[in-house]
Formats: sequence, structure tokens, C-alpha cells
Amino acid sequence: MFIEVLKSKIHRVQVTHANINYIGSITIDEELMEAANIIENEKVSIYNITNGNRLDTYVIKGERGSGNIGLNGAAARLVAVGDLVIIASYASMDFEEAKTFKPHILFPDENNHLR
Repeated sequence: MFIEVLKSKIHRVQVTHANINYIGSITIDEELMEAANIIENEKVSIYNITNGNRLDTYVIKGERGSGNIGLNGAAARLVAVGDLVIIASYASMDFEEAKTFKPHILFPDENNHLR
């Protein structure tokens, strides 16, 4: 049996830009991506702490060390600059493997940088 489990989580980062006139996705600082074990084009769920909106999209690599977190395309309508969001990705794995799997969880500072 396979189940979906939390693989990666970037907890409480601030949206730095929202660009409706873009093809879609979320831009994430490359440093945060690596620390959270998230790769470019990976599907992620976005949970907006500020307004309760939830959405799924894919990741685009942002400038390393910039702290940029940007929602693009239609997703930009569900956030505002300054909103706090949680970014999560999930993996499908064997039930027994999932019992011992440890996700990568980040708690960046107020400027979206690693602590």
C-alpha cells in the first residue's frame, strides 16, 4: 500500500510579489528550495494563512538568497503582497517506509531567509 505523506514544508513565509500577467506557478528563493528539498517544477500546495485560500501549483526557481516568494498567473489573485503562506509538498511512499520518513521542515525568519 502507498500513502501520501508530507515531504517538504516552508512554514510562514511572506509573499513578496504577485504577478497576474505570468504563465503561472510560485517563485521560491533557490536557497529555500534546496533547504526544503523542493525542486523546480515540483507540485506544491500553498496555504494562505492570511486569508485562508489554498491552491496547488508548481515551483519556479527564484534568485538565491533573495527571500523572494511570488505567486504568478491566476494564483496571484489568491494572495496579496505581505500575506503569510505555508508551502508544502507531498510524496507517495510505501506505508512501512512512511512510518520512519522525516520531512524537511523550514521556519524561515521574517525576511524569508534561513535562520
